[in-house]
Amino acid sequence: MLDFKNKTALITGGGTGIGEALAYQYAKKGANVILTGRRMEPLQEVQKKCMELGVKAWCKTVDMEKSETIDELVTWIHNEGHQIDFLLLNAGISQRALTLETDISVDRRLMEVNYFGGIYLVKSLKEMFLKNGVHIAVVSSVSGVFGFPVRSAYCASKHAIHGFYETIALEYPQIKTTILIPGRIHTDVSKNALDGKGNATGIMDPGQANGYDVNKCARVAIKAIARCKHHKVIGGFDTIMVPFYKYIPWLFRLIARNVSAR
Repeated sequence: MLDFKNKTALITGGGTGIGEALAYQYAKKGANVILTGRRMEPLQEVQKKCMELGVKAWCKTVDMEKSETIDELVTWIHNEGHQIDFLLLNAGISQRALTLETDISVDRRLMEVNYFGGIYLVKSLKEMFLKNGVHIAVVSSVSGVFGFPVRSAYCASKHAIHGFYETIALEYPQIKTTILIPGRIHTDVSKNALDGKGNATGIMDPGQANGYDVNKCARVAIKAIARCKHHKVIGGFDTIMVPFYKYIPWLFRLIARNVSAR
């Protein structure tokens, strides 16, 4: 079991959703937290709650689509003398549009935010990680295991996550990774999902509205991280699609073609 006490966790997308819920779990375990996201106000609210749990907390505005803001974060980390022991890569955007009705700019944006931003951050901190080690937890999705309607760009970005973080953990013994694979979790991810033109849909999917509790998700996730699990599927009944895809692929395809993509 990993020791979180007096360690520091850097959390992207730490102001809302799974990132927020996991920030509290790290703090409850005694880890100081650095929270990043595009909007300062929700970050400051999470920062306050983490500090009430008895740890130190900082917040920085970072847009994972813009490498210059990641550079600013990395410079601040070095200038402040922070050692990053845990990295949670949670920032991301989803999608709700048919593949051929999705503008290529949307595909590129999802790859930048969900995939390239995270690996740019990891590579920017490589000297620290190679010297002192790090445990990286990255939030993927069941859509990172298989394809699913109206999520082609999202699925592609999450599939890429698996390839990169599985590989880096095999190459460097001082870098540990846990790939978190949530199903439908009750967050605003579907409301913020992009349509084919790149606009937020503003619609809460019924599946998301009735999804797995985000705080329960975070508790399961922190246990998986503490135990250095390589992968952890988290969620309710919808996650049965993962073993179906692996062991009964014909049944998976039958269900995926007919189940509501929302």
